[in-house]
This record gives sequence, structure tokens and C-alpha cells, in this order.
Amino acid sequence: MLPGDFDIQILKPTRKRVILGLVALASTLGVLVVLGLVLTFIISSWWARPIVFGYDEGPDQPIAFPHTTHVQELGMDCTFCHRNVEKGASASVPAVSLCMTCHKVVGDDSEEVAKLREYYDLDKSINWIRIHRVPDHVQFVHDAHIKRFSGKDKTVVETMTNPESQIYLHDAQKMKRDSGLQVGEVIDVESSEVCAVCHGDVGSMSKVKQVRPLKMGDCVDCHRDNNAPAECAVCHY
Repeated sequence: MLPGDFDIQILKPTRKRVILGLVALASTLGVLVVLGLVLTFIISSWWARPIVFGYDEGPDQPIAFPHTTHVQELGMDCTFCHRNVEKGASASVPAVSLCMTCHKVVGDDSEEVAKLREYYDLDKSINWIRIHRVPDHVQFVHDAHIKRFSGKDKTVVETMTNPESQIYLHDAQKMKRDSGLQVGEVIDVESSEVCAVCHGDVGSMSKVKQVRPLKMGDCVDCHRDNNAPAECAVCHY
């Protein structure tokens, strides 16, 4: 053999070697697929959030619905229109027919009510721009949160020891729209007041906007602070 020559032996493909090669290839592809799914989940969990239209500044809606008028001036609460919030996962958006319960006779001088009546006459639903949205792989159950926070004789605290009879000071101040509430006070929390924890003081907004990030960390922190379950399957199912 001359210097520089190499004695290269080419292994003949055997059934065993072919099978081992296919197994190795399948294993590699499987690992890549799993890593891809995990990476996709992480990215979607971090970036997926309500459409940014409603964050910090609310968008223009098809009809300018004045929460300030209905809540502050007329004294209506959230559950009057969002009737499913105490019964199921979705808070639900009121049908045009519910709005017309009042506005068949109220609001003749309003351009927005005129738009509402036109939707009603044409039997069309209103395509509201959604403000609060969680990713598709997250389930947010409204009635469970309403039941958790609402109730009578809730003691305002800074350190939670009994979530059944206590409520955090910062949450109580949001619900009651009263920054003067103090630790140790005992309050009753109505179902319609709980909404403010996540949605803010909607009754004072000229345009509804998103006030919390609705990221996973925000939800997990709230669950842990209130001694609520924080396992993955609670929200991801």
C-alpha cells in the first residue's frame, strides 16, 4: 500500500443496520417535533394576548356604548347585560334584543341608539371589537372567579390566610372603587363588583380598554396569592 493510501472498508447494508438507521432517524425526528411543540407553546404563551387594540386605549366600536351612562348615571351593574357571567365560562355579550328592551322607547335623540335600532330592524348582530382575549389554549371560567371573590362579610387583609372569608386590600379597593378602604374592614362583595379585579373600573371608561396584561404570570400570581389551584390542567384543558 502506497503512503497516503487508506484502507477503507465499505460496510454492506444489512437488515439490522437499516433498521437501526431508521430507528435513529425516527428518534431524531421525534425529538425535533417535541422540541418544536414545546417551543411553539412557550412562544404562544408569552406572545399570545388580546389584540392590542384594547390595551391602555380602547378602540372605536360599531356603536359607542357609554358604560359611564349606564353604570354611573343609571346604576346598572355588569350582570344586567352580561347575564352568563355567574352561570358559565363566558361572560357573554348581550343580544341586540336585550338592548332594545329599553331602547325601543328610550334614546330617540341619540345617533348611537338609531344605529342600534337599525341593527335590530335588520335582525343583525353587532360585530363588537373584542378587548379581552386569552390564547385559544387557555380556558378562563368566569363563574368560578365570581364565586371565589364574591360573598358577605369579607375581611380586608394584606396577608391572606383564609380566602373564603378574606379579600386583599388592593382587590377590595378596585371592587368598591374606594381607595380609602383599610385593612380590617369587613365588606360584602357583590358578583358585579368582582369584574373590576381583571377588567378595571369599566363604569368610568368612555371606551372600554384592557388594564391587565392577561399573561400567564399574571394569572398564576393571582392564583397563588389567593390560595387557588395553579396546576397546568386548571386553565389548559
